[in-house]
Amino acid sequence: MLKECLFCKIIAGSIKSEKVYEDEHVFAFKDIHPKAPIHVLIVPKQHIDSLAKLDESNADVLKPVFLAAQKIVKEEGVLERGFRTVFNCNPEGGQLVYHLHLHLLAGKQLGGGMGA
Repeated sequence: MLKECLFCKIIAGSIKSEKVYEDEHVFAFKDIHPKAPIHVLIVPKQHIDSLAKLDESNADVLKPVFLAAQKIVKEEGVLERGFRTVFNCNPEGGQLVYHLHLHLLAGKQLGGGMGA
C-alpha cells in the first residue's frame, strides 16, 4: 500500500467511497464519475501501478478481481443482460489513477464496443 495512492487511501478507509464489495483480496466501489448506470471500480488490495506492471510474481491478483466482477454482476442482476469490463493502462490508455483497477460497466446498452 502506498501512502500517496488515492485507491490505497480508499481501501484503507481514509477516503470515503460507496463500497459495493470487499473480500480479503479486493475492494470494489462506485465510480464517482459513472459512465453507465452501474460503474464499479474493482481494485486489488495489493498495490500494482497498472496492467503494464503485471508479471509472473504478481499476476495472481487478477483472479480475485474477475471473481469479484462476476459476483457483482450477479448481485446487480445484469449477468445475463450483459456488462463490460475494461482496464485502462498508462496515459494513452486513459489511466488516471496509478493503481491497477478494473472498470465494470452495465445497466444500459453500451455502444462503441470492439465487436467480435
